[in-house]
Amino acid sequence: MQGIILFLLLASTYLMIIAKRVPALIRGFRYQSFFLFLATFIAAFKENQVELYVVSVMIILVKVILIPYFLDLTVKKINVDENLGLFVNSQLSLALAPVFTYYSWVLSVNLGFGQGTLQSAAVAVAFSVISIGAFLMVSRMKAFTQVVGILIMENGIFLFASSVSGGMPFFAEIAIFFDVFISAVIMGIFVFRINKLFTHIDVNKLSRLKG
Repeated sequence: MQGIILFLLLASTYLMIIAKRVPALIRGFRYQSFFLFLATFIAAFKENQVELYVVSVMIILVKVILIPYFLDLTVKKINVDENLGLFVNSQLSLALAPVFTYYSWVLSVNLGFGQGTLQSAAVAVAFSVISIGAFLMVSRMKAFTQVVGILIMENGIFLFASSVSGGMPFFAEIAIFFDVFISAVIMGIFVFRINKLFTHIDVNKLSRLKG
């Protein structure tokens, strides 16, 4: 069951890498966060840990409901072209995604997590999510993608931490959720201000302001 969830989590990440419009990117992040919730909930059930149940509920509230809702609201307020703008087209991006996954698997094996185990698969998926999140940040023109890219990377970091150590200390996890939500709000406001001042959020055009 956990292997299927990891596959679906990775598949949702691939959906984001081929997304051409902002709503599709947000929808992909919601799917990814939902599968992260399922993985955490199953771990809570297996280990019978109340803290993990609370964390899984926090994932639903913060990452599946609140953050996507806030991002959708920001997009509506910006009221600009929803096309992401691609430095690297979606076909090439999709071709690169398995490369990131392969090297993530190689890295997980070299770090001593073995081959063919559920832990090594989880670590490989986590590294793949982190690398794809970073790739999205540098391969898309809209500043909005930087916000989502950071959130994707945070999902990967959370998956890695929970796979390696069985989860971070409870209060640290709650603090991270709070920080992630506040950061998303601040970055959303920042993108809104950029659009208000320059009438666009294209980072390629913003780079021309240097002088």
